[in-house]
Amino acid sequence: MVLEDEILPYMQWLLGGEGSQWGALPQFALVMLGIALLALVVGYLFAAARHGILGGGDLVFQTVSSGFREMLEMSPRRVWALARLAMKEAWRRRVVVGLAVFLLVLLFASWFLQTNHQDPAKLYISFVSTATTYLVLGIALLLSAFSLPNDFKTKTIYTVVTKPVRAGEIILGRIIGFSLVCTTLLAVMALCSYVFVIRTLDHRHQVDEQSLTRTESAGELLGFKGRTTLDAYHRHDVQLDAESSGDSRDGADLGAIGNFGHTHSIRVRGDGHEVMHAEGIMQARVPHWGKLRFKDRQGVEKEHGINVGNEWTYRSFIDGNSQAAAIWTFADINESLKSQEGGLDLGLIVRVFRTHKGIVGQAISGGFLVRNPETGVQSELVTFEALDSKISKMSLQRKQISTDGTELDLFEDLVSSNGRLEVVVQCMEQGQYFGFAQPDCYLRLPEASPALNYVKMYLSIWVQMVIVTSIGVASSALLSGPVAMMLTVSFILLGFFRDFFVEVATGVSYGGGPVESLVRLVTQMNVISPMEPGVGTSMIKGADTVLQGFMLSVAQILPDFSSFSTADFAARGFSIPTDRVLQDLTTCLAYVVGLAVIGYFLLRTREVAK
Repeated sequence: MVLEDEILPYMQWLLGGEGSQWGALPQFALVMLGIALLALVVGYLFAAARHGILGGGDLVFQTVSSGFREMLEMSPRRVWALARLAMKEAWRRRVVVGLAVFLLVLLFASWFLQTNHQDPAKLYISFVSTATTYLVLGIALLLSAFSLPNDFKTKTIYTVVTKPVRAGEIILGRIIGFSLVCTTLLAVMALCSYVFVIRTLDHRHQVDEQSLTRTESAGELLGFKGRTTLDAYHRHDVQLDAESSGDSRDGADLGAIGNFGHTHSIRVRGDGHEVMHAEGIMQARVPHWGKLRFKDRQGVEKEHGINVGNEWTYRSFIDGNSQAAAIWTFADINESLKSQEGGLDLGLIVRVFRTHKGIVGQAISGGFLVRNPETGVQSELVTFEALDSKISKMSLQRKQISTDGTELDLFEDLVSSNGRLEVVVQCMEQGQYFGFAQPDCYLRLPEASPALNYVKMYLSIWVQMVIVTSIGVASSALLSGPVAMMLTVSFILLGFFRDFFVEVATGVSYGGGPVESLVRLVTQMNVISPMEPGVGTSMIKGADTVLQGFMLSVAQILPDFSSFSTADFAARGFSIPTDRVLQDLTTCLAYVVGLAVIGYFLLRTREVAK
């Protein structure tokens, strides 16, 4: 699970504090204040050029004062009437064709998606979420960008403005109407895609009766061992008790094809056995994350581990057969988190870096222990086998054995008085490395509903759709349809690559600013080598300073579409945090409010709206 930015509690994210300098609400207020001041200056300059210095100031004052008065006097009934009008317009434009295209994509998707993928659920969920996102954003773009320009072109807008409606109600009604149409399409797509994923990945096996062998102890029958038939590109290892009932579980650790993370129950049917449908194909793990630090091979604590040469430094590595270790400190540990067995369930994701092959396909040995961070009391080392990028499920029993052989209680002896617990992980094989990031180790809480998690994933797509609709409606209030569409597309593209855009704006990326990067690209100059000093270089640097300041200002209002997506949570089987959902919904509301205000004043510049 890749989680580069920590998900803050909602109120801390909104208001700031506890290490975060600015909350989302103060940032929104500052950005809106900056946009308002810029709009006042630009508006006054244009008005002064046409009506004089005093006349321009009076016109700006009247426009702003009347604008805020009208926005406060908006009628929900009129907004809803205009929203219904926008919905009827959208249905007349046959947006249902987009739904037909989506169903057609699902119909033929199974031809190209392989169920022998190492993690088929991740592949299918990622596919349907990506297809839905692109299709819904495209529909929202076309509806919002061309609606008002077409009304101006066909003069149907005059039948609206002659009624007692305000410009703000027109903008807000269009945003709500088009958003409701796209929401209906999105809900149908979500339902169809959920059925598609479940039905496609569901499968059944049969017990290979000839493979069953007896397991005995002192002449007493203990049960049977065998395997299932090969279905959906994998087999399961079968263990039955003496009464011939039990579970068929994924046999990846025994050399089966893939680790599919699901189970099948087995029932006795006459003289044979019936393997039931797959269970746990879709999961929603609820993790309790801790804070990560490292020890180097000499046992000295470090903030980061070893870099094995990867350009992406998200994970740090520890070398095997040494004192190097990855240490997670978990807070707020109490008996309310205990599992059904009375202990704690642990999940661990290991990235394995090999300096020599060893035996191909064989797991790398590792070990872990739990420790009290206050007293230093720790349990004995427990070994485990790690495969690259696999989730190892471990259980911390209530009763632990210390290094000197005495018995320890997990919650009384190993959890500190302030509720903290340390988990120490090491690599046991020389010449091999384990790589970890902070979210790679977590305590497994009771799982959430996979269906509800799927709804949360589509809610993130809904947020993106509403923002695109708001941008399109606001820009179309002043611009023509094609220009408004290009502006909205620019926001979408820059939003998906916002991190790179910010790196260029701040000069962090290789190659310098935008002008310098263009010069290096044309002249095929190395991005690291310094440019020759001179007048030309000074002009390039000066132009970059101006452009980077402008780009940094634009970056403050760019919606970060890449961060809105929660498909990776659902695809990897993790529950989407509620704090994350609330943050996305609040951000969406902020964009709708801000863009509705901007769209109102843009529409007021049109003669028909005065």
